[in-house]
Amino acid sequence: MKTLRIGSGAGYSGDRIEPAVELAEYGNIQYLVFECLAERTIAIAQQAKMKDPGAGYDALLTARMEACLPACRKKNVKIITNMGAANPAAGAENIKKVAKQLGIKGLKIAAVTGDDVLDIIKKGDYLIEETGGTSSTLKERMVSANAYLGAACVVDALKSGADVVITGRVADPALFIAPAIYEFGWDMDNWDLMGQGIVMGHLLECAGQITGGYFPDPGYKDVPGPGRLGFPIAEVREDGIFVVTKVPEAGGMVTLATCKEQLLYEIHDPSSYITPDVVADYTGVRMIEIGKDRVQVMGGKGRPKTDSLKVSIGYVDSYIGEGQISYGGPGAVARGKLALEIVAERLKLTGVQFDEIRYDLIGVNSLHKEKLSAGHDPYEVRVRVAGRTKNMKEAVRIGNEVETLYTNGPAGGAGAWKVAREVVAMVSTLIPRSQVNHSIRYEVI
Repeated sequence: MKTLRIGSGAGYSGDRIEPAVELAEYGNIQYLVFECLAERTIAIAQQAKMKDPGAGYDALLTARMEACLPACRKKNVKIITNMGAANPAAGAENIKKVAKQLGIKGLKIAAVTGDDVLDIIKKGDYLIEETGGTSSTLKERMVSANAYLGAACVVDALKSGADVVITGRVADPALFIAPAIYEFGWDMDNWDLMGQGIVMGHLLECAGQITGGYFPDPGYKDVPGPGRLGFPIAEVREDGIFVVTKVPEAGGMVTLATCKEQLLYEIHDPSSYITPDVVADYTGVRMIEIGKDRVQVMGGKGRPKTDSLKVSIGYVDSYIGEGQISYGGPGAVARGKLALEIVAERLKLTGVQFDEIRYDLIGVNSLHKEKLSAGHDPYEVRVRVAGRTKNMKEAVRIGNEVETLYTNGPAGGAGAWKVAREVVAMVSTLIPRSQVNHSIRYEVI
């Protein structure tokens, strides 16, 4: 039975690059997929595009392509990625530029667009899933609205002979299932086959998490060679059954435990995992460890896809002002607590306006507060004050007051740091599938 090998080259925007190069060079793969787009990432990218029409794609796109394109061309590996973020067309032009600089010829790059539905959302009034309100209340503060596209747009690009496919907001597992649909000619209305494919995509989409990343707990769950963690490969059969593995020489591991943890990652209902391509059902999934770093997966099923698509809406919510400073040695906790008291009094005296404020001693109570924090006082602590405000001016004042502890606070303060930043928040809505259409633009060298 024909088998396809798909490698996961990234699980988020800032992920490591060398494991992807390792996959291209030694993984015997046919496809390398970079999943680099989070909900808030695309809103921030949209802000960048608003300032510069040539910006808005992933900041590491150039570095990833410089590192991986030579090996991928040499080994005839196709690349699929959502690093286009808010500007896939500009991202494709960037890849073309990198390829030219590397002396690569005969490359066809497909830029998939159509996920940007900001104009549609602004013209309508859609229910916000998280709040029960409507999108019209956010109209003036919206910076992005992107629908989750399915695998069909990537499949269309592959059918046209694309060597590199760069998209915006495509559902994470869809990036991985698209090569199987194209190579095997899968019927996209075969819901059980699509459901099984989505299981594969979901297991691979976070890259190193399934090969031992986000897994170690020393003494309980140990992972070999985490410093040079290898990224996963799926060996996919034509019937949808697949094996998760990795490059043998790479660090990390693939076990039943790493695969089961990833299967449940970010899943609200295992029986109804809604994607643009299928409503996947994970409840019948079975895993068998068939060898070292080899786990076979089967049993995923599915039901017909919904008539609507999820849309992530990014909007300017507020501003955050933050300041930090450290105290060490005997009495560090007492001096840290005094520092927080001083800042709280100063914010009141100077009339700083905030909607929400946190006073934390990192290492003492920043995670669980006083009720769950117990034991001996640590030898060092870090003071953190963070407040949410309605404007940047007030946010700046919060960090300033922490910084003044250098000369106006408890003894021994060091390493002061402050920042004020805009907060881009995300909410979601649903839009009729019929209102969203993809298009593809090509760059050829």
